[in-house]
Amino acid sequence: MAKRRIGILTGGGDVPGLNAVIKSVTYRGSENDIEVVGLRRGWEALTHVNLEDPASRSHYIIPLNRDNTRTIDRSGGTVLHSSRTNPSRMKKLPDHLAGHDFPASLSTKGGIATRTWDVTGQVLANLSGLGIEHLIAIGGDDTLSYAAKLNDLGVKIIAIPKTMDNDVRNTEYCIGFSTAITRASDAIQRQRTTVGSHERIGIFRVFGRDAGFTALYTAYATSIRCVIPEYKVDLDKLIQLLVEEKRANPSNYALVVLSEGAAWEGYEVQEYGEPDAYGHRKKASVAESFADEIKRRVGEETITSDLTYDLRSGNPDFMDKLVALTFGNMAYDAVLEGKTGLMSALVEGRYDLVPIPDVRLGPRKLDVASTYNTDRYRPIYTNKRGQPIFLNRAS
Repeated sequence: MAKRRIGILTGGGDVPGLNAVIKSVTYRGSENDIEVVGLRRGWEALTHVNLEDPASRSHYIIPLNRDNTRTIDRSGGTVLHSSRTNPSRMKKLPDHLAGHDFPASLSTKGGIATRTWDVTGQVLANLSGLGIEHLIAIGGDDTLSYAAKLNDLGVKIIAIPKTMDNDVRNTEYCIGFSTAITRASDAIQRQRTTVGSHERIGIFRVFGRDAGFTALYTAYATSIRCVIPEYKVDLDKLIQLLVEEKRANPSNYALVVLSEGAAWEGYEVQEYGEPDAYGHRKKASVAESFADEIKRRVGEETITSDLTYDLRSGNPDFMDKLVALTFGNMAYDAVLEGKTGLMSALVEGRYDLVPIPDVRLGPRKLDVASTYNTDRYRPIYTNKRGQPIFLNRAS
């Protein structure tokens, strides 16, 4: 009899901890005589692979075993690589699919018309051709939105949330979040010496397009102010607070961390470039805009630092390694039990399996009332008894 076969992929931005998931699933599979197949470059593997072409198969498909995963958990990134591919909205078809009659749509944004194709039919055919009975998809909102679509179409699928933004619904924790806070805190603590030496206001930009978890936790751990997407600050008030703090500091400096999606009254986040596969455009640096406003309004000099990509580089910290290993084993247990449409999660500080989030609800956001001091533009440090360790509940 043919062995049972499961697939695993990573999509979207890389974070530390992904390789620990891949290894845990592979090792568990070897114990149950189940083949584990790595799908390289996320959903691109299932849209671009040509199963009739050996070179294409080897490019996108890799059998995983104890030998080739033995040491992968010791480093960050993902050995399966990643991409931002949306099979429902492909702007360009691979050569071997040219001429196929896939459902097409035409959308217009900014006066530019874009034609896309939905190649989900090909994805289903490739899963069948590869003999994959169950799929484990690791990703953030975008990657998991397509996982939910496959589940609706009858594919057995289990999801694992990862994003340094920590904004996937139905869970209080996503792989990559803890390491991001560790990296940001370390960077800010190091740069205090430079900001203080030059007696300036230090402005740090971190990821967080729609949610302020990364900025808030960084501010919490480093005892500085923060600006989050969920609340538009009064710019004059924030600048005055920073100036007062700077003058009260014997070293004559102050610090603030901004989410990339942060804003204030009268300022809208600036975007540029072509939208990606999920409609997101790059955001101009809010830190630079804020620095310009400080200079213009009060004449203070600033130092800006973009911490974004550095926060998801390198090895996972203890928390990300622990959660990644556990999420991977939970996903594998769910596969053994034949479950589908579920996601490994932390709920009320406990491990659980929850439904894959509904993409129509958008990303999870901070509860401003319980986490953010809107008078001081700092995290709320009081009244934490009974709250989950990651401040916001999953629901």
